[in-house]
Amino acid sequence: MAEPLTLMAVHAHPDDEASGGGILAAYADQGIRIILVTCTNGEFGDAPGGIKPGADGHDTGMVAQIRLAELRESVKILKVSELETLGYHDSGMEDWDFKNRPEAFCNIPLEEVAGRIGDLMERYRPQVLVTYDDRGLYQHPDHVHASRAAQAAATATGIPAKVYLSTMRSSNWRKLWEALREAGEEIPDFPEDPERTRRALESEERITTTIDIRATLERKWRALMAHSSQTSESPFSKITPEIAEDAFGHEYFIRVADTTGAPVPEDDLFAGLRNRA
Repeated sequence: MAEPLTLMAVHAHPDDEASGGGILAAYADQGIRIILVTCTNGEFGDAPGGIKPGADGHDTGMVAQIRLAELRESVKILKVSELETLGYHDSGMEDWDFKNRPEAFCNIPLEEVAGRIGDLMERYRPQVLVTYDDRGLYQHPDHVHASRAAQAAATATGIPAKVYLSTMRSSNWRKLWEALREAGEEIPDFPEDPERTRRALESEERITTTIDIRATLERKWRALMAHSSQTSESPFSKITPEIAEDAFGHEYFIRVADTTGAPVPEDDLFAGLRNRA
């Protein structure tokens, strides 16, 4: 019997799945099984009231409980089939000292994390794996580690027929920044750091796959807003549906592994897989 069509998405923190939630919802609606792997509990997110990590009143255990509860609500909205949480400790942002702690996810040996993800691949047999572009614009240490571990697991098991790294066009971010400023939000100029710009352009040039997720954009947005502890004060919560569709109505991917021979560019992560016996 043929394996059911299955997509596995490997993310770093609770709420990351919502940022890429358009494809999760879209493929769930097609009857494809969606497996979400979330590597950390998100301990270094904001505590209630917007309290930042390290400040008085920030309890990492409480933050983790809140964020995992929000994650469970988000996966209901997106119709994720199975949620797997690895339970590692959030490392914090790239420029924070928290990432130097031995328990931080980014310091867990890659082989350990890849082994656990590989075990999940053996259980669920996903034909498609989606994770982050570890060479892209956003270099959060947990995102990079999650991506490299997921890619290592795919290579070691040989199970996913197609491996994709998610990215975003820098022009879309610019549109969003400009629209928020026009709406009266105090948004800084789009960052022009040369290294970040180089990574963004290189990532954009590598895009092979564009998925139209406008039909599920409303659910993607509801999933993102389900993480209210992290989004209630975000300017993104105030953007109009028109701006959201323009900036987020498509999701972009770099195909880095493929055994199907499906041509690129493509508009379906399961191209080359749907008619297999």
